[in-house]
Amino acid sequence: MRLILLGPPGAGKGTQAQRLVERHEIVQLSTGDMLRAAVAAGTEVGLKAKAIMDAGGLVPDDVVVGIIKDRIEKADAQNGFILDGFPRTVGQAEALDKMLKEKGLQLDAVVELKVDEGILLSRIEKRAGETPGGPRADDNAEALKKRLAVYKEQTAPLVDHFRSKGLLKTVDGMKGIDEVSKAIDAALGV
Repeated sequence: MRLILLGPPGAGKGTQAQRLVERHEIVQLSTGDMLRAAVAAGTEVGLKAKAIMDAGGLVPDDVVVGIIKDRIEKADAQNGFILDGFPRTVGQAEALDKMLKEKGLQLDAVVELKVDEGILLSRIEKRAGETPGGPRADDNAEALKKRLAVYKEQTAPLVDHFRSKGLLKTVDGMKGIDEVSKAIDAALGV
């Protein structure tokens, strides 16, 4: 099973990804974690990414796709994966599509967690209060507003992109965690 979870910050993507990992024996692939691992391992793509990051630049899509390509070739990703943090733009989605096609793979589904943005603030505040070791730096109202604006501008267009490909499955992300998990499984037919 090869999936992407979409939704604005605080929608519960991380929580649901972990549940999918446990239930379906697939791996969660965080582009941030993969970039750091590739840099630490000194891979060709990792060295390229390190040079860009050390110069203060954003890692270009082709480098990120290269890191994903390397990562999905590992044994633990053979059952499938959930992409976390990628793609964030339609251009990235198109680069991902091309890479998967070259490998003879395709996405099984893109699950959109539909949420009421007005309620996200209370969710973020609750998460901040429950986070062991204290809240993340971006778990506050001001940061959430900025993250939502970036999501609307850059990532929300992915909903239409994946809908047009017949991959989009929309789930009500406002329900309880267990109910959302069940709705995702139902949408995926598992």
